[in-house]
Amino acid sequence: MTEHASVRYLVDDVQAAVDFYTGHLGFTVNTSAAPAFADVLRGPLRLLLSGPASSGARATPSGMDGGGNRIHLVVPELDAEIERLRAEGVSFVGEPVTGPGGRQILLTDPAGNLVELFQPSAG
Repeated sequence: MTEHASVRYLVDDVQAAVDFYTGHLGFTVNTSAAPAFADVLRGPLRLLLSGPASSGARATPSGMDGGGNRIHLVVPELDAEIERLRAEGVSFVGEPVTGPGGRQILLTDPAGNLVELFQPSAG
C-alpha cells in the first residue's frame, strides 16, 4: 500500500472540485462518495475534498479562517503551465512572483481554496 500525505479542503461542490483537480492539475480519483466527499491523488499527495455534508466539514468550528494555507505543486516550467491553464479557463490570483527558491503563482479551485504552482530555481 502506498503511503500518502493527506490535506483536507472544504469545498461547496465535491464534483466540481474533482473535475478541477483531475481536469487541470493532473490528479486522479481515488474514491468518490459525491456529493459528500471524494479524494484525489497526485504522487504522494492525497487531497481530501469534503463537501458540506461530510463529517470533515461538520467537525470544523464556524468562523475559523485558515489564512493563506495552500497546497504546493512543483511544475517543471511555470510559464507553460500558466499558458496551458489560462487556455483551459483557469483564473490566477495575481501574477508570478520570483524569490530566492524559484517562481510561483497562485490560483483557486472552484471553492476558493488556494493552489500554488512552483518552479524551483535551476541549480
